[in-house]
Amino acid sequence: MSRRQTLVQLNDALLARLDQRAAQLGCSRSHAIRTAVEGWLEADPEGATERAILEGYARAPATAGEDTWAELSTIESIAEEPW
Repeated sequence: MSRRQTLVQLNDALLARLDQRAAQLGCSRSHAIRTAVEGWLEADPEGATERAILEGYARAPATAGEDTWAELSTIESIAEEPW
């Protein structure tokens, strides 16, 4: 895969943090930036997953029986914890 160079301006504090993290990971500054950008692009910044879940619950809301089961299950799980 070919690469193209790009200019990114960072303040001194951010650059220091970047260099520290790259050193901890044993990688170059460029690799750290590429990895961060790839992660950011693969994330769900628009919240599509959350919207889909909310839309699903709006289309098929939980029944009273399901709510009761969920509440009792939660109470039982908490009671079983050896806090």
